[in-house]
This record gives sequence, C-alpha cells and structure tokens, in this order.
Amino acid sequence: MKRLVIYVHGKGGSAEEAKHYRPLFAESDVIGFDYHAQTPWEAKDEFPRFFDLHSKGYDSVILIANSIGAYFSMNALAGKKISQAMFVSPIVDMERLITDMMMWAKVTEAELESKKEISTEFGETLSWEYLCYVRKYPIRWSIPTRILYGGKDHLTSRETISGFADRIGAGLTVMEDGEHWFHTEEQMNVLDHWISNSIRPL
Repeated sequence: MKRLVIYVHGKGGSAEEAKHYRPLFAESDVIGFDYHAQTPWEAKDEFPRFFDLHSKGYDSVILIANSIGAYFSMNALAGKKISQAMFVSPIVDMERLITDMMMWAKVTEAELESKKEISTEFGETLSWEYLCYVRKYPIRWSIPTRILYGGKDHLTSRETISGFADRIGAGLTVMEDGEHWFHTEEQMNVLDHWISNSIRPL
C-alpha cells in the first residue's frame, strides 16, 4: 500500500513546513504544496490540478492543512479521493470571519459593496467579491476529518469550530493554551502527538 501525505500551509507559510511531518509518516511520501491562490476561486482551479498530478499511483492520500489552506482545500478538493483529512486551526466559516473583520474595521456591508475593496489597519483587504463568493458557495465536506484547535484562536470562535465539527462529524481536539498559529515547543509537541494518534492504519 502506497500512501501520500499532502501538506497545505496557511497564510505566510510555505511548503517547506511539510518536512516537519515526514518523521511522523515514516512509511509514506510527504510533500508540501506551494500554492499561489489568494482566493477560493483561484484555489478551485489550482488545487485539483496539483492533487491529480501528485496523487497518481497512490492507494491512499492524507491531507494535512493549516488555517486558510484548510478552507481552500475544503472549497477545492471536496470531490477528490482523500482517505483522511487533518486540519490545524482551520478557517471553517469564511463569511463569519469576513464579517468579523468588517466589524473590527468599522466597515458596513453597504460601504464594501460600494467600494468593492477596502484596506484595513490590521493588514487585510476586505473584498466584496470574496464575501459574495463565500456566501454563494458554502463549504460541503464529507471526508473523514480530525481538527486541532487552539483555545486562544483569535480568528475562529469555539462555538464556530464546534458547530462545524458537529455538522461534518469531525473529531475535535482542543489545546486550551493553543493559539491560531501552533509554533511554540509545547504547541508543536501537542500537534505531533495529535497527528500520531489520528493516523489511520494503512
């Protein structure tokens, strides 16, 4: 049985992060995906092409995805043959996140519709096209999934992540001291332990 593990990074990350997971999947091939997509519609074009190209010849594929990489993956790869998905701090309700950011920036929906794009002080550009897209194409995901969530995640509320996990039947693990970005030694140890306990046997 040949198994492939595809790692999809979050914003500001890189495919190099896939190296961290190789010791955890000693009997599998592990690759990172250096995607260029900035929007879900770009991901819907780019992600399936990458998946189809690299998954040829494998009996099973595991997807590990981080933050917005998980959102793009769910948007673009829901119809693919993926045996298991593991999401770290996934963005699971993009509409809620955008409307939260609009509230933080004191931007109304009417303003955004009028201006189409508005830059914020916290470095994100709000987009009317993006908001309309996520409303038109809600996530539909039925692949067996486990989620690791930090109790101090500032982008996704516990209520949102719990509701999503219940809706798709995903296992949810919460690290109370975890943040949206798992990066400290303690957080990475928890992540590694969670990965090891989540792997389905070949």
